[in-house]
Amino acid sequence: MLTDADLSALWLTLRLATVVTLMLLVIGTPIAWWLARTRSWLRGPVGAVVALPLVLPPTVLGFYLLIALGPNGPVGGLTQALGLGTLAFTFWGLVLASVIYSLPFVVQPLQNAMEAIGERPLEVAATLGAGPWDRFFTVILPLARPGYLTAIVLGFAHTVGEFGVVLMIGGNIPEETRVVSVQIYDHVEALAYGQAHGLSAVMVVLSFAVLLVLYGFRRRAGLWGAGAAPVPEHRS
Repeated sequence: MLTDADLSALWLTLRLATVVTLMLLVIGTPIAWWLARTRSWLRGPVGAVVALPLVLPPTVLGFYLLIALGPNGPVGGLTQALGLGTLAFTFWGLVLASVIYSLPFVVQPLQNAMEAIGERPLEVAATLGAGPWDRFFTVILPLARPGYLTAIVLGFAHTVGEFGVVLMIGGNIPEETRVVSVQIYDHVEALAYGQAHGLSAVMVVLSFAVLLVLYGFRRRAGLWGAGAAPVPEHRS
């Protein structure tokens, strides 16, 4: 039986994942488009920075984000100067950390989908008088739909499963930063295995459902998700 604290953590986690996924789509689309189209020498370094959370230990990323968001950090100093306080140990601090940590799970599927489109559809649209924005909304978005569906599912699921980064940045504040992964950890620490089992079972079902949706999208796209990236390795 889930407690009120469990339900609160579950709601906070879903809220966090929803906000982060929406922000990732807005931020990730221009990054993915630039990476898919550019021939600049910066493509490699920028791509490596985007993919860095895939190989960097979450505690390392969380530590440097904590320093940056703290009162003496560059971001923390700016937010304090603007009268916003510091973002560390707040919901919006979790959002910022999660956006950075889940960025490759959104950018890579979008980039692969955009690269798969090729030049021909854009050239045809241009000859018909379509401007850059028109080509993006009438050509790129429809053809990159499998990549967007994969990016949404992966970005949402990865945010739901975060632990190390959110613990470093958010700590363990009820109804503010205590997400499901931290709540399960608290249950295990308190030897409340029954409550840990209940909340973990909910997450297993949710994760399984997310994967079913992802594989269903890929099957419909054909060729096992044409235009979608392989599922990157998850590190908690």
